[in-house]
Amino acid sequence: MSTAERETPLLRLEGAEVHFRAREKLFRTTIVRALDGVDVSLNQGEALALVGESGSGKTTLGRVSLRLLEPTGGRVYFDGEDITALSDGRLKPFRKRAQGVFQDPFTSLDSYMTIRQIVEEPLIIHKIGRGNERRERVEWALDEVRMRPAGDFLDRYPHMLSGGQRQRVGIARALVLTPEYILADEPVSMIDASSRAEILTLLNELQERHRIAYLYITHDIATARHFAPRTAVMYLGRIVEEGPTKELIADPLHPYTQGLLAAVPEPDPANRLQERDVLPGEPPSPAQVPTGCRFHPRCPAFMDGLCDVADPVPVEIDGGDGGTGRTVACHLHTDAGRERQASSGE
Repeated sequence: MSTAERETPLLRLEGAEVHFRAREKLFRTTIVRALDGVDVSLNQGEALALVGESGSGKTTLGRVSLRLLEPTGGRVYFDGEDITALSDGRLKPFRKRAQGVFQDPFTSLDSYMTIRQIVEEPLIIHKIGRGNERRERVEWALDEVRMRPAGDFLDRYPHMLSGGQRQRVGIARALVLTPEYILADEPVSMIDASSRAEILTLLNELQERHRIAYLYITHDIATARHFAPRTAVMYLGRIVEEGPTKELIADPLHPYTQGLLAAVPEPDPANRLQERDVLPGEPPSPAQVPTGCRFHPRCPAFMDGLCDVADPVPVEIDGGDGGTGRTVACHLHTDAGRERQASSGE
């Protein structure tokens, strides 16, 4: 069954919220809105890139998708089943089908375990196979991530490997259960540049071979172009723009997306000297979310009396290529915003 034919998304978050209580003073607490009403869906075998600055809520959303965090609002569905409030025991079948590859390969692997023990551990937890059968499964997973010959790595420890090799072990650990969904949370941000393209290519090959769905979290919108056909842009706990990656990068609709693209380093030295419209300032604290559009304090297209008052709702934009639509939450694309621009002569 193709992605288009599948009626039920593999993963679906509806209005997902994560609000924390943080102590501000001795007798005073404030609400930190790390995730604030997010809708995301992911089909079998699909890759979705989630981009945004640090603190935008990307990792929180990823942890909710794996149910490592229980949302304080909204629902999480996996293959049509509501897993929002399932206990750890009832989540075990889900844990076998959903795995994570995390940012730092130096801390995500237990330094006191051998590579065999690290990759074998999920099989032990889920009581899959025995002795030689497990060893064969571990070697298969290592071979899939190009750690060859796999037998040479079984008795090594993480400190004996390079950063890229450690991340491959992390991928093998996730792959050994043959999951349907993998959260890839900044999987290449802490390894050397020479290994990044190899790791992303490897993840893409595994996706094609095993029909794995990825939620690829990154602050680098440039890598999304090469990894995921669809991209969602997050700002301060919400998705502000979503659509096909090529269209989103070629013609960004939201001023925040435009700013992220302007901040991408320019490889051509002649272009580096040109003035670029990078984002001013820093994102506000999620404990002090601005009124109206939460991006308005930094927005170059700010409209007084609209952007600071009304919270924009996502609107659908015709993709113009046979039905691949896009969504954007910005007053520039609402009737009120267009009327304001027309009246001002913009």
